[in-house]
Amino acid sequence: MHERQRLEDVEYSHRMLRWYDRNARVMPWRMLPTDRAAGAQPDPYRVWLSEVMLQQTTVAAVRDYFLRFTTLWPTVTALAAADDADVMGEWAGLGYYARARNLLKCAREIVTLHAGVFPSDYDILIKLPGIGPYTAAAVSAIAFDQPETVVDGNVERVIARLFDIHTPLPSAKPELTAVAARLTPTTRAGDYAQAVMDLGATICTPKSPACGICPLLDACLARAAGTQADLPRKAAKPAKPTRHGIAYLVRRTDGAWLLERRPDKGLLGGMLGWPGSDWQETPIEAPPLSAEWNDPGVEVRHTFTHFHLRLLLRTAIVGTQTDPDKGFFVPLDAFRLSDLPTVMRKAYDLAAHNMAMD
Repeated sequence: MHERQRLEDVEYSHRMLRWYDRNARVMPWRMLPTDRAAGAQPDPYRVWLSEVMLQQTTVAAVRDYFLRFTTLWPTVTALAAADDADVMGEWAGLGYYARARNLLKCAREIVTLHAGVFPSDYDILIKLPGIGPYTAAAVSAIAFDQPETVVDGNVERVIARLFDIHTPLPSAKPELTAVAARLTPTTRAGDYAQAVMDLGATICTPKSPACGICPLLDACLARAAGTQADLPRKAAKPAKPTRHGIAYLVRRTDGAWLLERRPDKGLLGGMLGWPGSDWQETPIEAPPLSAEWNDPGVEVRHTFTHFHLRLLLRTAIVGTQTDPDKGFFVPLDAFRLSDLPTVMRKAYDLAAHNMAMD
C-alpha cells in the first residue's frame, strides 16, 4: 500500500473518532467514549444482546425490548436459565423469531462451554449459535476493542459514498468490506465501528443525507461527483410471492382463548398463535374443533422477509366443555396479547369487532 494512501486511511479514522467523541448517541446498551476513556469496560452480554436485537430492526423499536430483557435477565447466566416460553413471549412483536431461539441456545452454550464468560476472539464467537460474521465482529470490537471490521447497512452506505463505489449490492459486499477493513484502526476499534454506524444513521442517511455537517465532507468522492443520493446501488429484487391461509380465533364462554404453539423450526417457530391452515397458494380449511364458524369478512395482511401473507379469519364462541382437536385453551387471566407475534395480534384486532370482546 502506498504511504500516501495509508496516511489518508488513518486520517479518516481519526476524523470519525473525533466526531464520535462529540456526537455519540446515548443508548441503553452503549458505553460512551467518555466512560471508556475513564477506564470503564462494556458489558459483553449487553453488547451481544443489543446487536442480536438490532438485526433487521430499528433502534427505536429495540430500546424497550432491551430494557425489559435486561431487567428480567440481567446476565447471560440468568438468560440461559430462563424458560423458553417466557423469552419467546417477551420477544413477541420484535420479529425474526429465529433470533430469539438462537439467543437462548447461545446463552446456554456460553454458560456450559465458556463458564458464563463471553469469548473475545472472533473465531470463537462465530461458532456460537446465531452469531454470524457481523455479530462476531461487533461483539469482538465493541465489547473487547479487538480490531475487527464491523459492516452493517449503515457502514456499507458510508463506504459506498465515501469512495463512490457503484457496484450494486449485494455483489458489492466483499468490495465494501475490504475498504472498511482498510480503514478500521488498531486502537479504539469499537468506538470507530459505532462512529461509522452512527454517521450512517444520523447524517449519511439513505435519503437526503446531511452532507453539510458530515466530518468527511471534503473527502467524500460521491459528494464531489454528485452521486451520493444514488448510492449504494442495489440490484433489483424479485417480486415477493403471496401466500394465503386461514386463522381460527376461538373463545370459550368463560373468556379462555384457543392457542397453539408453533413448531420450533420454521417461521414464527416456538411462538404462540391462533390455530390455522398451512400458508400456501390456496388455503384449505383446517378448523381446530367443531363449531358454528363465523366469517367476519376481513383479511389480515402481513409481509415477511420473503413473501406477503393474506389470512382469512374464522371466529367462534364455544362452551366450557369443548375439547379442541389441536391447540389448548388459555384462561383469560393468563392470556397476554403481547405474547403473540405481530401477525397474530393483527388477527385479534380485526376479529375483535366480530366477537364482542369488550
